[in-house]
Amino acid sequence: MIKKTAIISGITGQDGAYLAELLLNKGYKVVGLTRLNYTSDFSGLNYLGIQDKILIYQCDLLNIEQIIQLFEEHQPIEFYNLAAQSSVYQSFVNPVATFQFNTISVFNLLEVIKKLNKDIRFYQASSSEMYGRVNNLPISENSILHPLSPYAISKASAHFTCIYYRESYNMHVSCGILFNHESYLRQNTFFVKKIIIESIKISKGQQKLLYVGNIDIKRDFGYAPKYVEAMYLMLQQEKATDYLICSGKSITLREIIYYIFKKLNISKTACKVSNEFYRPSEIEDMFGNNSKAKLELNWQYDLTVFETLDLLLEEELRNDK
Repeated sequence: MIKKTAIISGITGQDGAYLAELLLNKGYKVVGLTRLNYTSDFSGLNYLGIQDKILIYQCDLLNIEQIIQLFEEHQPIEFYNLAAQSSVYQSFVNPVATFQFNTISVFNLLEVIKKLNKDIRFYQASSSEMYGRVNNLPISENSILHPLSPYAISKASAHFTCIYYRESYNMHVSCGILFNHESYLRQNTFFVKKIIIESIKISKGQQKLLYVGNIDIKRDFGYAPKYVEAMYLMLQQEKATDYLICSGKSITLREIIYYIFKKLNISKTACKVSNEFYRPSEIEDMFGNNSKAKLELNWQYDLTVFETLDLLLEEELRNDK
């Protein structure tokens, strides 16, 4: 029996790893893409025990000829585009490179699908950062975009590119507009992962203080393994469209820190605010309405942010050596 093939770009990130695991469990052949000259480890895939079950290729998504060769060789029915320069902080440092990769790569992928096989279903990882300074909460799929970082600008451009191809060429292109979502596989530079790792060090006497930026902003946080389920469900629908994937509530970063501190018996005085970690512009509050995803995708999600934090802290402590 010939297996259905799905390609995942950004396979080594947390979303790529969890999505690959889900697709393998559903009987797909999974092809994973990394950047050219990629030398980092595959710890996420190894942690899930699936690296040897995935065909991994290095591919430059800015090189359309490489993409054509990849599609012709593997004949995918689905493509999940999770590759991006995804650090908001780094986008301020390298705005041009961020915009170039996050937009041109999407154009290249969609052009290849348009030319080779318009039946291939395409998922684009859009971002809640696109909404930026919003006037009305909760955010919905129809909220006005007002991006506040080079990363958000690049994601908004890629998002509208996907809408253009879907509407102009009748292609099955869906965008998942994911809000912050966390897991054990998250890179250490992301806020929640950083807080948990450094708090554990403080609790063990290996570190004295936690330095942070503006912790009075509010964000909508969820659990990554559940969010990737929504990605898969989007490409199983008869009609392609866009969905907000979020918990539906926001919480201050300060509350997250103090919750973890309390769990680990750390004094609040160990948290120190530093101007070094402030961004040039910041979104004060952001949370979304996930009713469309729950209704149309039958996506099941009811975890609170504190339940998510409990899961993350438990797994981090279990693996801390």
